[in-house]
Amino acid sequence: MTAVAATSRKDIRFWNRIADKYARSPIADEASYLKKLEMTRALLTPDSDVLELGCGTGSTAIAHAPFVKRIVATDISARMLEFADAKAREAGADNVEFRQASFDEAAAGGGDFDVVLCLSLIHLLPNREDAIRKVLDLLKPGGVFVSSTACLRDMNPLIRLILPLGRAVGLFPSVEVFRGDDLLQSVRDAGFTIEHSWRPAKDKAMFIIARKPGGP
Repeated sequence: MTAVAATSRKDIRFWNRIADKYARSPIADEASYLKKLEMTRALLTPDSDVLELGCGTGSTAIAHAPFVKRIVATDISARMLEFADAKAREAGADNVEFRQASFDEAAAGGGDFDVVLCLSLIHLLPNREDAIRKVLDLLKPGGVFVSSTACLRDMNPLIRLILPLGRAVGLFPSVEVFRGDDLLQSVRDAGFTIEHSWRPAKDKAMFIIARKPGGP
């Protein structure tokens, strides 16, 4: 087994294990979450094909479903997706398709999406530059990349000390540590034009709306 495969399996076990608690937990910063939904919704049309990578229990995909043609939503955790499927059935969101897949599996072969969402995901991937370039390939010309990312190097230094210990005992998943400025540069370097970036506070995630060149 390669180190990458071992890490992926460990992370799958982590997210499956915490899925029930995650599904029960309230949104930590509901005001910011609702603002992000609103800003994203302004980008959507009834003809939009949307991909959400790392969808968790599906709440965001289901919230956007009434405003788009189709959403494909992926996650590595089968248990998270069980909750997502149940929520979609309850909401009558029949234009949302949930699939179990890693980031690389979901991004393989490119795509033809109008919008790609990566919410609370980029910092969980081992190579943000590669991941963002793959998102570019998933989008149509003129398509939009929407992300919300924890930039831990800008946050309390104690968090960075605790992470390796927590990871070693299974309390945390794999997490990469970088600054918000590093993330913005990675998005630009991939070829995107950043249209909006917003962070409610220094210890909060950075929300970015970026567009792929081209389109009408």
